[in-house]
Amino acid sequence: MPLTADSRKTLESVTTATLTTILLKKGLRNVWIRGAMPLRPGQTRIVGEAFTMRFVPAREDLATPASWASPISTRAAIEEMPDGCIAVIDAMGITDAGVFGDILCARMREKNAAALITDGVIRDLGGVLDTGLPIWCRGAAAPPSVAGLTFVGWNETVGCGGVAVLAGDVIVADSDGAVVIPIALLDEVVAEAPGQEKMEGWIIDEVARGEKLPGLYPMNDATKARYQQWLASDAGKA
Repeated sequence: MPLTADSRKTLESVTTATLTTILLKKGLRNVWIRGAMPLRPGQTRIVGEAFTMRFVPAREDLATPASWASPISTRAAIEEMPDGCIAVIDAMGITDAGVFGDILCARMREKNAAALITDGVIRDLGGVLDTGLPIWCRGAAAPPSVAGLTFVGWNETVGCGGVAVLAGDVIVADSDGAVVIPIALLDEVVAEAPGQEKMEGWIIDEVARGEKLPGLYPMNDATKARYQQWLASDAGKA
């Protein structure tokens, strides 16, 4: 099912750490995009559907400033971005050529894109920060993308930070990085996430009260029974 307003609201209250635990229980270990960390400290958690973009290694006859005017270009891709999408850019981990700069990020902001996530870097750091576009990446570099990359397409399956990302997958990004939720598992994850967060919050409270970890985390049968009693109480229902 597509991402709904209710699903978005739920995921905005769930940490990426919790989501990786839920997905691990479903057999998915490789969902955290390596290298994509918030460019701005204190960035608010972002949720959206992936709008994928793909670069390959630079080839001199293709990666030129003239290619920026091509029908297959980052500029053309931005114009296809729907409201609220998260651009997930496969830059192959290249860190010496910026995939986007301030002008492209400003246009993304005007297009109402939610965020940009890449396993590469951006350029024009000061100007990019001024746009206010939430970004998760490896950092910044002065050279343009064509110095090390060739843009080849959008809305196709990509590998970003070692993770397979399909167009339309749901992305959640916070201070721990960015996590990919396969769209086929979205409803299951959304249904389980609040309960997982509540349980972990209860465990934190138990630790604060001096409880020892063995039998608490993970819970043994006695602790599970105590937790169920708490859930049935007024405190647990709150």
